Amino acid sequence: MVNSFFKVISIVLIVFFWSCTSSEEKSIDQATTIKTEKGEIISVSGTRQISGIYPHLTTYAHARENGTYSFGNECGIGALAVWNEKLYMINYAAHEPKGSEHKLYIIDKDKNMQVFQGSIGGTPAARMIHKESNQLLIGPYVISSSGEVRVIPNKEMKGRLTAIARHLKDPENLVYYYDMEGMLYEVNVHTLKVKKLYHNPLPGWHGKGAYTSQNKLVLANNGEHGHESSKNWKITLENQKSEEDNGILAEFDGENFKVIERRQFTDVTTKNGINAVPNEQSPLWSMGWDKRSIRLKVLENGDWKTFLLPKAAYNNDPSHGWFTEWPRIREIGNGKMMMDMHGMFYDFPETFSHNNTAGIKPMGSHLRYIPDFLSWNNMVVLATDETSIQGNPYAGQPQSNLWFGTREELTNWGPKSAYGAIWLNDEVVAETPSLPFLIAGFDNRILHLNNLGEIPVTISIQIDEKGTGDWKELQTIDLEKEGYNYYIFNNDLKAEWVRLVTNKTSKLTAAFHFTDKNLKNSANGAELFKSLADIDETGKVSHTKLYSNKINYNLSVYAGEIENNIFKTTQSYEFLKYDFKFVEGIKDSSSVMALKNKKIGEEVEFYTENSNISLKATENEKEVWTEDAASIILHAKEYQLRLPKGDANYSKKFSAKATRVTREVESERELANISGTFYELPIYKVGKEPLYKMMRPVATHNKQITEFNTWNGLLVLSGVKMNAKPSEHVYKSDDGNVALWFGGIDDLWSFGKPVGEGGPWKNTQVKANQLSDMYLMTGYDEKTVILESDVATDFELYIHINHYSKEPVLFKTFQLKAGEKITYKFPEGFSAHWAQLKSSKDCNATAWFVYK
Repeated sequence: MVNSFFKVISIVLIVFFWSCTSSEEKSIDQATTIKTEKGEIISVSGTRQISGIYPHLTTYAHARENGTYSFGNECGIGALAVWNEKLYMINYAAHEPKGSEHKLYIIDKDKNMQVFQGSIGGTPAARMIHKESNQLLIGPYVISSSGEVRVIPNKEMKGRLTAIARHLKDPENLVYYYDMEGMLYEVNVHTLKVKKLYHNPLPGWHGKGAYTSQNKLVLANNGEHGHESSKNWKITLENQKSEEDNGILAEFDGENFKVIERRQFTDVTTKNGINAVPNEQSPLWSMGWDKRSIRLKVLENGDWKTFLLPKAAYNNDPSHGWFTEWPRIREIGNGKMMMDMHGMFYDFPETFSHNNTAGIKPMGSHLRYIPDFLSWNNMVVLATDETSIQGNPYAGQPQSNLWFGTREELTNWGPKSAYGAIWLNDEVVAETPSLPFLIAGFDNRILHLNNLGEIPVTISIQIDEKGTGDWKELQTIDLEKEGYNYYIFNNDLKAEWVRLVTNKTSKLTAAFHFTDKNLKNSANGAELFKSLADIDETGKVSHTKLYSNKINYNLSVYAGEIENNIFKTTQSYEFLKYDFKFVEGIKDSSSVMALKNKKIGEEVEFYTENSNISLKATENEKEVWTEDAASIILHAKEYQLRLPKGDANYSKKFSAKATRVTREVESERELANISGTFYELPIYKVGKEPLYKMMRPVATHNKQITEFNTWNGLLVLSGVKMNAKPSEHVYKSDDGNVALWFGGIDDLWSFGKPVGEGGPWKNTQVKANQLSDMYLMTGYDEKTVILESDVATDFELYIHINHYSKEPVLFKTFQLKAGEKITYKFPEGFSAHWAQLKSSKDCNATAWFVYK
């Protein structure tokens, strides 16, 4: 997209110097001060901090003083670097290879932020320190040891710059720049002269990582483009493309390219990270994934080895690769490294190599979308890609911020729960050991095994106790033909990796579920959320609908009441960005979109930049969720699912008509608030219906939360008790008619673990041999099911063990007598994604799951 406000600078080398002459300083209040020049913000300082977030550090797709948005769609913070004791960061648009109004920012130790006035925007996420010239390279900016910023103009190096790496032939003077469309450049770090080496030498799309080690440049991309041309490829594929050939990991020796693997890969690095060293020979790591699991590859002495890890979430999975900004492995202080992938933080040892694979441990999961992170001033700093407006009608402009905290705080966010597979309906050759799968650091560990073949097999479970490659057999499991079985690992088992071997060739699935045994309860967040009204609160409560404005930086607030389970607006306000106060009236006409809730099947166009956004109407006006005697019913366009009930009276007071049901709160993924429980919803394309079958519950709150939003880097919740006192988290209007709660997105875990009751049947007339609706099981802790029937019958309980397995497996058969009640408590540590039941006879049936 061409921006009418933006002109590409036409000289090859531009030197910019900071200047505050002719600038205007405005003291907003004691907390925030901004400086402007010619209508542009040039610096911001502030002290307000909420849940590790400084609102004055929020970045946008521009820096206009009046806050009016023009274009850009997305505003993730793509790269962070510490240089000259300051924190440098760049943000990015969704797809602007010719530049945009996004900026380079420089933050000092007191959180004063300068906006570089020579910024050229675009879609950058690259960063590297060039040792010989002592310069920081970040996006198109080259920064000297004294802080002088030079810019490589877009016309000289068009592209979405995703990685910078040391040069193979002239590393003292040249570096490589890698672009998301696959272009590979070399740049002279002294003159900034640019040379394009290759236009698109490799298959795959959405370029990500690049790093030089062991005399090779390793390149990664993490997606596939349906219309990609092969005319510029410098390799020949040996086999025709299969449905799993998405993305690539490849080597370049300075002359020729070599394909390592046709899977989706992101970061490529060594223990030295952005501090790239001459003649690097350290083991090189790259992260990727397929539908089964995360793939960690290690290059050492010219050879590659592969290790598998589980996924905490499935937001990254789509084959196009758009939803992975930007998983990294990076140092976070005190000699520790961290790996972030598929919604999970992992401790990552800098010693990780072929023969020393010990030390990777899960730290915890998260909701925040994290393009980069580092250590600065004894703090861990996370970049975020928060609010976008791609297919998102509830925000007027994109915005993202940083989070400041400690490693220990990160471990206290979401649970150490994750899922993955070694085999997934795969033809497995006899006596061939599988790839190693991480087992260390998880509490409850269950392996689901399914034989889809026509002959019985025996599976050998083998473990590597110390990460040395010394394998020993732990257990064998027999599987009948077309048979299922499971194995729960002892909690006291100490091992780093597990692998499997089958004694006969067969089509097999081997899926792991790892869950945290120390989940939070509601007491953990009692103080944090004490201002939010419980479901049975009888006093006055502030209910709102919220919209992040397009024409300014403020938050539009429609205040109202819940009458007959419907939200009705009574007053309107704007909550001001800088001084955090309510003022009456709403200026942004596009904010009326906040008064709508999506119906089943409604979709939003990808580009939502004009103010006349409207959801596509459908014939089906049913709400996304309803309730019957058995459970919450989640209605998708072509199917329905069932979820546990929280508080038994919740939907009577706050149905889908009264509350916000789904909303994007982190870019390219959605959050759902359904009958008192928050859920994370992966999507395949923005604006389209979420992938409900891959949902995971986050926390059960049973609060009167009628709205949620991310704005100014913060999570904003409605449902505050009007007698709540103002605090770090609570802000109230001067007239006392509206209040909001502010915090961080990962504060949600502190509501406590998901709990609930319900099932697919409750006194339901059931037809023989018909599977029930799918009922959610993933993410819940202690599980029991109560079964009843009015006639003698067999109930078959089926479970879904992997999101990519199309059919459930038979877990257990229960023989019921007429009028008999059977209570079955699942084994400790048991986990599956969904449950379904089938009766052998027509009957009046109840299948009631209790999750404590």
